[in-house]
Amino acid sequence: MINRLLLFLNRLLLGSLIRIEIIGKDKVPASGAYIATGNHIGLIDALVVYYVLDRQDIIMMIAGKHRKHAFIRMLVKSVGAIFVDRYQADFVALREVMKRLKKGGVLIMAPEGTRSPTGSLQPGHSGAAYLAAKTGVPVVPVSIVGTEDGHMLANLKRFQRAPVTVRAGDLYTLLPLPKEDREGTIQAYTTEIMCQIAALLPVEYRGVYADHPRVEELLN
Repeated sequence: MINRLLLFLNRLLLGSLIRIEIIGKDKVPASGAYIATGNHIGLIDALVVYYVLDRQDIIMMIAGKHRKHAFIRMLVKSVGAIFVDRYQADFVALREVMKRLKKGGVLIMAPEGTRSPTGSLQPGHSGAAYLAAKTGVPVVPVSIVGTEDGHMLANLKRFQRAPVTVRAGDLYTLLPLPKEDREGTIQAYTTEIMCQIAALLPVEYRGVYADHPRVEELLN
């Protein structure tokens, strides 16, 4: 009931703030577990992805630093989100995420870990790659353009809704981690995840992955 209400309120809020174009919605599964990975450029990114996926079993991971705020703690509890320590391996949080994925939930992750200060892709962290390989659930790459905080604020000052484009790519899966060179494999998987996102973005948003040969391969 709470999740249904929050989905409704989220739609009302975003409807007043943005004009959203969704490309590739047919590539997003309507049911079953998967990990949605995307770039992170603005405060409302999670709300936008929440809107696009339109599921009540979404798993969100919130930086542990926000735990000190009573309102955020209440909101996190209401939506079933999980606090996670971004600065060390938080195995308690990871085990909870894997448990929910096995039950068919959907995990939203921004592999960069935090909002990009430039709006373009920063190097990805390994959490999404580890979870995808460990659970075997498919990954859906997602890109967001237009939610930058400055862009949103400028449109609000003009009493205009900001144009936002969300694009979903093809599902893919990562093989289980091998016994040998697990760290190297996780790094390679992380690069793959980031390149999949970069290929969905305009060139000026691709950041450190702009000239990566895997991006060129995905685009051709």
